[in-house]
Order: sequence, then C-alpha cells, then structure tokens
Amino acid sequence: MKKIILTLVFSVLIIGCKSKSATNSQVDNKTERVIKGNWQITAVNYPGSDVIKVTSFDLADSKCFVGSNWKFVSNNNKGNFALNSPSCTAYSTPITWFINKEGQFVMKILDEAKAKKVKSGYVLNVANVTETSFQLVDKINVGGKLTDVVYQFEKLN
Repeated sequence: MKKIILTLVFSVLIIGCKSKSATNSQVDNKTERVIKGNWQITAVNYPGSDVIKVTSFDLADSKCFVGSNWKFVSNNNKGNFALNSPSCTAYSTPITWFINKEGQFVMKILDEAKAKKVKSGYVLNVANVTETSFQLVDKINVGGKLTDVVYQFEKLN
C-alpha cells in the first residue's frame, strides 16, 4: 500500500512539473481564423534600427521583410511568404504555423523539407490583432538587453 501511494505521489509530481513548451500547447483557433488570408509586412520597427542590423528569421536583413507577402491558411496551418524588395535577394518558402493559447505565433520554415523533419522554428508574440492588421513581436538580445522587433502586418484584398 505504501508503494502505491508513493508511486501516485511521484506520478503527480512528474506530471505537475512537466515543462510547457510553445509547441505542446493547445491552439488558439479564434486568432488563427482572424489572420488567415493574404498579408503584407508594412513595417519592421525596433529601437536603434538606424544603426543596428537585425537578421530576421536567420534569412535576411529585417528591412528586406518590408513589402513581403505572407499567406496563412488556418484550416491546415500551412502557408508561405515571399521577400520581394528590389534591394534584396528574392526569396520564397512554404511554412507551417499555428498560434498557441499563450498568444505565441509558432512557425517553421520548410524550404525543401517536410515539417516533421524541420527541428527548429520561431516563436513570436502576437499583438494588436484586428480584421485588417496585426503584429508579430520577436525578442532579440542587443548588448545583453532584450529588445522587441515588431513586424506590422496589413491585410491584402
């Protein structure tokens, strides 16, 4: 009897202490439905943007993302984006994405691989969601201090 009680207590402790990750959370379907469709990044803002270069999503300078087109399909959590700034190298890729219950946008860039083979991705906060605009907010380390990089999305018709 003592073993059973100890086993139950230990099991409860293990389950209760299980860490939360951005990818094992429930999905926020309501917000996903609001941002489905075609979008364009109209601005990328962060303190010191005049002097600090930020490489977004390990792909290109953050300024190259201004004018990029994004498509989000909410029923299968697929989509794509394309960088098309004339002063930057053109780039297009499929993605998988979802928004978890903590309000975080979780994305994997697929390139040529299937989603289950891609082991890394990006987690950004979702902010100021309306029918026509929303923001993704990334945190970067600048001189030992966390700084917000805000991607402003506007809905395309």
